[in-house]
Amino acid sequence: MGRLRWQLIIALGGLILIAALLLTQVPGPDQASPEPVRGGTYAEAVIGSPMRLNPVLDGFNQVDRDINRLLYTGLVRFNEQGVPEPDLAENWAISADGLTYTVTLRADAVWHDGVAVTSDDVIYTFSKLQDADYPGRADLRAMWEQISLTRLDDRTVQFKLPEAFSPFLDYLSVGLLPDHLLRGVSAGDLVNHPVNLQPIGTGPFRFVSFEVEDGVMKRVSLAAFDDYYGQPPYLERVDLLFFDTQDEALQAYEAGGVQGIAGPSGETLQLLLADPEMNTYSARLPSAGVVFLNTKHPEKTFLGDKSVRQALLLAVNRQSIIDRFLGGQAVVATGPVLPGTWAYAEALAPLPFDPERAASLLDAAGWAVPVGAVEGSPEYIRASEELPLAFTLVHADDAVHAAIAQALQEYWGRIGVVVTLKAVPASTLLSDYLEPRDFEAVLTDLDLSRYPDPDPYPFWHDSQAEAGQNYSGFSDRNTSIWLEQARTTPDLTTRSELYRSFQYRFQDQTPSLFLYHPVFTTAVSAQMQGVALGPMVDPSDRFGGIERWYILARRARAEEPETTPNQ
Repeated sequence: MGRLRWQLIIALGGLILIAALLLTQVPGPDQASPEPVRGGTYAEAVIGSPMRLNPVLDGFNQVDRDINRLLYTGLVRFNEQGVPEPDLAENWAISADGLTYTVTLRADAVWHDGVAVTSDDVIYTFSKLQDADYPGRADLRAMWEQISLTRLDDRTVQFKLPEAFSPFLDYLSVGLLPDHLLRGVSAGDLVNHPVNLQPIGTGPFRFVSFEVEDGVMKRVSLAAFDDYYGQPPYLERVDLLFFDTQDEALQAYEAGGVQGIAGPSGETLQLLLADPEMNTYSARLPSAGVVFLNTKHPEKTFLGDKSVRQALLLAVNRQSIIDRFLGGQAVVATGPVLPGTWAYAEALAPLPFDPERAASLLDAAGWAVPVGAVEGSPEYIRASEELPLAFTLVHADDAVHAAIAQALQEYWGRIGVVVTLKAVPASTLLSDYLEPRDFEAVLTDLDLSRYPDPDPYPFWHDSQAEAGQNYSGFSDRNTSIWLEQARTTPDLTTRSELYRSFQYRFQDQTPSLFLYHPVFTTAVSAQMQGVALGPMVDPSDRFGGIERWYILARRARAEEPETTPNQ
């Protein structure tokens, strides 16, 4: 399973989101802590429209995933560090060779129509990912068609892998589908099946209705599911309202129609930050702005020199780029492993902005500036044995990436590196440049969403340098050994140690330049309590702890308990 981690390379038309502190309230010494009680509705504005409320078909529509996060649950979920934990599964066992996963379902889980969850639901759901007519990602189907599914009894299912693959548990997080309603329906037939608009799930909320105006979906209403196997939600109802633009969403909030807005950016975000009746909550997204360097380029051989690569990163003021072009809505990246996860090397700091050290590295490597050349002049270009230190940076032709590329060009020009910019359609970055290795440097965005396990193997293992996703052509035996061991060893402690070693080695070698991780912000009425965001695998994870959100609370008093709106 050499490519069982399929991060996609994407070029975003603009990165939204902001880094902000999570807000909490602490009662005073003479005030008892509020005790949440059931009641109230939360209405949120989202940009976009639903298509199919089906967890195996929602990979291309964020609004579908937002709603499905409330309706469906999977065998596993992830804690705040991205560690898999039991959800519909009661427990699991992994064979010593890492090839067999035996999963036991919890006994108290039922569908929204009252039918018990069984092994048949597990077999049906994952067999759809194996169907030849599965309309989702081809690489995902390619993985699942290699895995055998066996029903051992009503509550036990066995997954047999062709080779050890430690991140496999992450792929069991997909929401289950009800076999008793869909048995015999192929993956292709699911696309237009009525269940997509009348969903039956196992999550904390159940589907109530859609509101449609002039043939357009305007709202979905969900109600708390009283027989949910987990903590019952305090909210009685959640409504998601659909808008085409953030301006429309803001108008709905100002008119009192919604209590929250998902992913506000730009002026909308600034207005909400200034609103004392709104709280904003932020979390790092599973994405990174990256400059891939072609370390195997036949002419620009200097890109194979780690001193040059380190100098390029040290010369860039990444925080300034975040502040100027991303509205402060990102954090400086340390490397390929996302901060806040179990695999992240907490003690490893990002390389600083240090142009003097960058220049010293180039000096020591034999890249000299012509005597008398003045910074900013055409002559101010380093060279070694008549080879100029110059290359072309390809980037998406949207405004944000163009601005970032120009900033990189300026930073590198200050240390005597000449960069030519080449703007291309975002859709061509992967097919025309990265996959054929027809580039010197590419500015793009690395999407690591949906699965929190880092599994850097596809991008940095030497076996993937020729035809895989190791677009930089990075070849380092120590790195490859650690990544091999980490994706075949089930022990999480051992894996985290291997990934820490990898991260330190990556920073030393700097095969490509990690610039920033964007963050996601959601704005929620200050009346809503219990809201918290951890590191996110997908923006829908903002609802990961919605069972703990509450509007009403009972304050304990000596005289008598009283239920009041929590202000």
